[in-house]
Amino acid sequence: MAGRTVSNSVIRRLPRYYRFLSELRQKGTTRISSGELAAHMNLTASQIRQDLNCFGGFGQQGYGYNVDQLQYEIGRILGLDTEATAILIGAGNLGQTIATHINFKKCGFKLVAIFDQNEKIIGDTVGDLKISDMKDLSAYCRKVKPDVAIMCIPRAHAQEIVDELLACGVFGFWNFSQRDLVIEDERAHVENIRLADSLMALRYHIGK
Repeated sequence: MAGRTVSNSVIRRLPRYYRFLSELRQKGTTRISSGELAAHMNLTASQIRQDLNCFGGFGQQGYGYNVDQLQYEIGRILGLDTEATAILIGAGNLGQTIATHINFKKCGFKLVAIFDQNEKIIGDTVGDLKISDMKDLSAYCRKVKPDVAIMCIPRAHAQEIVDELLACGVFGFWNFSQRDLVIEDERAHVENIRLADSLMALRYHIGK
């Protein structure tokens, strides 16, 4: 992959491939053609071949794809064979739901700390982690150097916290703050998550 630029649209399809291949493995399927894979995933066989060829192909003419091997390779491309660390900022209802219901390990992460500024919940436990005081955020990040911050805070404070985290060497952000973060540092990557956008798109598709 050295020197090769892969489009974001291709990268965003990789988790779908990984998830569907996992389902095939559970059903006992050992191999599948690009055409069969396309039919199940509502893509074209050509699109699947183009996507996978960005990383080397992995298929054999006349045989198709080995399901176990292809899932392993896609998992390796996504980085699921190693473990990145994540911290969660904001332990309100949304933050606690994410902390307790997301399978971080399956996604290649380990949640290592939770922070909030609400004195009433600091010290409480979410899962197996205690909620820490936001005042300790910078010191913690400089010491532990987490890879990603999950932002479950009000939009008014989002940019301020992100600037603080960038200064501490945190460059990955999973952002639920309802404010689309724009970061100029080329080392940083932001996933802005807006659940309401998805719901409104669904409203369009179902019509009036």
